[in-house]
Amino acid sequence: VLATTFGLATSLGLGAEQATAGLAYLFGFENSSMTKVILIILITIVAGASVVLGVEKGVKRLSELNMILAVILLAFVITVGPTWVILTGFFANLGAYATDLIPLSNPFGRTDDNFRQGWTAFYWAWWISWSPFVGMFIARVSRGRTVRQFLIAVLIVPSLISILWMTALGGTAIDLTLGGFAGITDAPLELKLFEMLGQLPLTEITSLVGIILVIVFFVTSSDSGSLVIDTIAAGGKVNAPVPQRIFWVSVEGLVAIALLLGGGLAALQAMAVSTGFPFT
Repeated sequence: VLATTFGLATSLGLGAEQATAGLAYLFGFENSSMTKVILIILITIVAGASVVLGVEKGVKRLSELNMILAVILLAFVITVGPTWVILTGFFANLGAYATDLIPLSNPFGRTDDNFRQGWTAFYWAWWISWSPFVGMFIARVSRGRTVRQFLIAVLIVPSLISILWMTALGGTAIDLTLGGFAGITDAPLELKLFEMLGQLPLTEITSLVGIILVIVFFVTSSDSGSLVIDTIAAGGKVNAPVPQRIFWVSVEGLVAIALLLGGGLAALQAMAVSTGFPFT
């Protein structure tokens, strides 16, 4: 429960950082701690409503909205970005992933300590802290499916879509940087996406879609995670009382706010690593 709570709180905090930066970039909102806190509260309220409605009416509908928006943005970037670079890069990245996965997972003989500690170790711990809730949630929504359906829908298709997503957005950013645009490299982490979209047509629309995507991605993470934490805390009971569901959603939001105000991005990363490690 603790590992999942802090793993989700890390995600909420990072989502608030990126969404607030996007709102400041697009509309000139103040990129302050108070704005981030308000955003986390709003995300928590929407996630709470989704949790109360349950898997079919709440979580499923939000997830479907998310996927539609993500596919539209992905198709747009592939179409107006460096299309040939993205398509050829997709297959090159599949090969690179197979070749470099073990060397880049190994902490020895490396000179890129900043990347290894800030990304490899952080993401490793972050995903491990998510593993209890993701495993249980997938098990819950996979009831009645065949093993073949499970393997295709949970392992193969999401992995390929993730690699295509990273190739399209990352490949476009790299292509722009190699072409002489320094904005992405110079921008803080939470603004890099919006700097990249700023170099493509329809910037205001795509940036707005990007902000909505970030928010809804973390709403769907929060609601599905809260349902699972609720089930664990209730001793395996799937339909726990509504106040109990709301309690866990609220705890996640409060922990995220505490981490953001207590130390920002560094605190969020530290918490993910410190809860993910013992769970391993």
